[in-house]
Amino acid sequence: MPRPIQATIHPAALVNNLARARVAAPEARVWAVVKANAYGHGIERVFEGLRGADGFALLDLDEAQRVRTLGWRGPILLLEGVFEQRDLELCSRLDLWHAVHCDEQIDMLATHKTHVPHRVFLKMNSGMNRLGFTPERYRSAWTRLNALPQVDEISLMTHFSDADGARGVAAQMAVFAAVTRDLPGERSLSNSAATLRHSMPLDAGDGWAASDWVRPGIAIYGSAPDFPEHSAADWGLQPAMTLAARIIGTQTLVPGDCVGYGSSFVAERPMRIGVVACGYADGYPRVCPTGTPVLVNGVRSHTVGRVSMDMLIVDLTALPAAGFGSEVTLWGKTANGAVLGIDEVAQCAGTVGYELMCALAQRVPVITGADETS
Repeated sequence: MPRPIQATIHPAALVNNLARARVAAPEARVWAVVKANAYGHGIERVFEGLRGADGFALLDLDEAQRVRTLGWRGPILLLEGVFEQRDLELCSRLDLWHAVHCDEQIDMLATHKTHVPHRVFLKMNSGMNRLGFTPERYRSAWTRLNALPQVDEISLMTHFSDADGARGVAAQMAVFAAVTRDLPGERSLSNSAATLRHSMPLDAGDGWAASDWVRPGIAIYGSAPDFPEHSAADWGLQPAMTLAARIIGTQTLVPGDCVGYGSSFVAERPMRIGVVACGYADGYPRVCPTGTPVLVNGVRSHTVGRVSMDMLIVDLTALPAAGFGSEVTLWGKTANGAVLGIDEVAQCAGTVGYELMCALAQRVPVITGADETS
């Protein structure tokens, strides 16, 4: 039989999470962000669960082609725009909208031969200091784009650096609003954290820039963008991915026995442990320490000792019925409805749920929940 480890994608959770984004920003249209192969879930696997979105946002032309191949005829946005001149030809052929964040991309458009003008999203660097035109140069970039026959509608966008924390979005929103106040075009501002924490109604009178499009990413996959202040459950989000494996062996320890490489764990009492068919070569973080939570047959337990390439160890002392073949949920939900949030595991590893999702190894079989097909 195959090695007993498997990831399961839950379409019903995707539907739920997309709906939560709509509730948070009821006046906005929603981009479902499927970059990085849908945050490691697989574009083809999440498409049915997310096809209720108003558009798909991603990075790669290959990903855009895959979404079109699945039958999507609505908007697709390239969040980083094009990288070379010939990319614009594919944008024309696939009817892609694309971000413009630098002079070089405007130069490419100016020399592009097309019969159908492009829909572009002009990006402002409002304080993140990654991509985008500074506020001082933003209007001149807009003027230059607006003069090009290759460009149709210009939408306006920015990205928040601190929507998930105490600093919030007020400073960047104020900058964006001041620069774009009298510019025409739709606005796209909010990522997952801003959508859930800072969405606000359209109100031109208070100086805030309204979001016509929101861009939820991590939230639609069931991870809280501001964990641990809020959990996924606090936001009404459900895990879209479950990683589960089975116990392939057990050991009984006496005080003084060591576990795993480096003997980093030493038993202080009699213990029973289980060896799980999951390790860092499957995408589980090697740095997860003793005490990282797991669910064994739906009951909460924790890891013991170092994570190996192909195995990790869990404490079975309080679970006498667990043994060879028992299911261990590393993150996600069990058949009996118990949930272990990916954010909690990521916190133990000193990282975020995004990384765990994207790091799922190719050798792990992935299925779509048979009882949840949309």
